[in-house]
Amino acid sequence: MENGGVENAHAHGDGNGNGQAASYTYWVRETTADAAPLPVPKKLTAQDVLSTQSQSTSLGSVWNKAGTWEEKNLNNWATQRLKELLKSVGSLDLSCGKAEISDVTKCVGDAFLVTVRNKKRVGYTYELTLKINGEWHLLEEKKTVKGHIDIPEFSFGELDDLQMAVQLSEEKDFVQQDKQQIIQDLKKRFLQPVREKLLQFEQELKDR
Repeated sequence: MENGGVENAHAHGDGNGNGQAASYTYWVRETTADAAPLPVPKKLTAQDVLSTQSQSTSLGSVWNKAGTWEEKNLNNWATQRLKELLKSVGSLDLSCGKAEISDVTKCVGDAFLVTVRNKKRVGYTYELTLKINGEWHLLEEKKTVKGHIDIPEFSFGELDDLQMAVQLSEEKDFVQQDKQQIIQDLKKRFLQPVREKLLQFEQELKDR
């Protein structure tokens, strides 16, 4: 018998060979207090769904739950952010004047975020040209300084070796000695502030 039932059959006769139909008695196991309860279906609430989603630790897109290779192009954000940061350097004092970055005329490169085996890695490579405007004081005379700073290709983690090349647009307005002093001042004054802005850019890129 199923469910632990027990079956007994009893046959009764009248002694003359005339049998009566057999009768059966059944014992069926009843559910006891210590028996495991039957599973009861439970409808998930919106909170249950959100809780399950919040426990997911996979990086990358929704479709990439396994965290396999995925590369995301960040060029638009990176180019715009670099220009914003560099133009915020402000006016810096030179030995006989002052100057500022008025524009970023060249900002060429790539920035990306790669997810590999559920681990995030970022990187970039850029080249920059910064337009410089300023003034240079000679005794009682004040001359306009115009030029640009070229920053050759640099990549993530290489900012300690950042290089700059300065060129003046109106060299004829200055004697050789003043011209060399202006170039030296621009490189010396702008190198560290520009490096700090690029370090900020790197950190923001890593935090994305």
